[in-house]
Amino acid sequence: MPQTDQPRSRRRRRPLRWAAGFLVLVAVAGYFFVQRESNGGGGTPYCTATVNAMGGAKGGTDQNYEMSPEQAANAATIAAVGVSKGMPDRAVTIALATAMQESMLHNLDHGDRDSLGLFQQRPSQGWGTPAQIMDPVYSAGIFYDRLDEVKGYSRMPLTVAAQKVQLSAFPQAYAKHEPDATVLTTAFTGGGHLTCTGPAPVQAGDPAKVRSELSRLVGKDGPHTLPAAPGGTAGAAADGTARESEVTLVAKGGDGETARRSGQVLAQWAVANSRELGIARVSYSLSSWTAGADGDRWRSKGGTGGGYGGGDPHDAPPGQIRIFVRG
Repeated sequence: MPQTDQPRSRRRRRPLRWAAGFLVLVAVAGYFFVQRESNGGGGTPYCTATVNAMGGAKGGTDQNYEMSPEQAANAATIAAVGVSKGMPDRAVTIALATAMQESMLHNLDHGDRDSLGLFQQRPSQGWGTPAQIMDPVYSAGIFYDRLDEVKGYSRMPLTVAAQKVQLSAFPQAYAKHEPDATVLTTAFTGGGHLTCTGPAPVQAGDPAKVRSELSRLVGKDGPHTLPAAPGGTAGAAADGTARESEVTLVAKGGDGETARRSGQVLAQWAVANSRELGIARVSYSLSSWTAGADGDRWRSKGGTGGGYGGGDPHDAPPGQIRIFVRG
């Protein structure tokens, strides 16, 4: 074939390659869409943080941020540690945006040089041992400790505050995550909620493990406490096929803002960790969440029965978080 014909032949083949590649992408996207829509039958699980439209105004649009259960669990841990330390929402947003940039909310066992974990902290730079840094509770805690040392951080642009802690080579990169980090913060601590969809857990959970993880989050001086003894057995699940063990947290300070904020983030943390810990349902304040049921949404209390206020027997009274672990 003459050399002058070769470029023309290549040009004819390129559109075919692009078309084939496009069809593959469409097929993959369609597959995941079908999987998502069929979650009730065992599709791919995912979590959504939702912030309600301003004031519930008619025509308002909710804000959402979607992620995997692993990412949701890590994000909820970051938020819960911040609240347990008494850090304001601005600090939680800075921490979440930082982790979104550094690891996309994955607890990485690798990184640039010796960087590790959610925040890509370096043992050689005094952040802790590798084992400590790979513990999300520890890594979030030390991030907040160093952020708290930055005078006036809450009034700084997010990129400036994060950079004073992280000393990143790309400080402006944190800015693009601020809107999503704000949605997550509000969902975890204020006017929103987290839902995780997918089939209900099949494997039994371990109430002792749930209590242990919660104890690490609330700490000795936190606004919530765990009773000295496990919550016992709550009886059969709604479908009568399984028993559930209960783990209950009780607010120390009544129904004040500190206790409310703590209760909100711990309830969302339980939902985020439901698949990993075998949590079947969570009840807090005026609503409850049940794994694998009714679209996995938070539902307002109501109806008749033997529960608090005449509702479901799993309802939580004011100041309590009730977490039911599959038996």
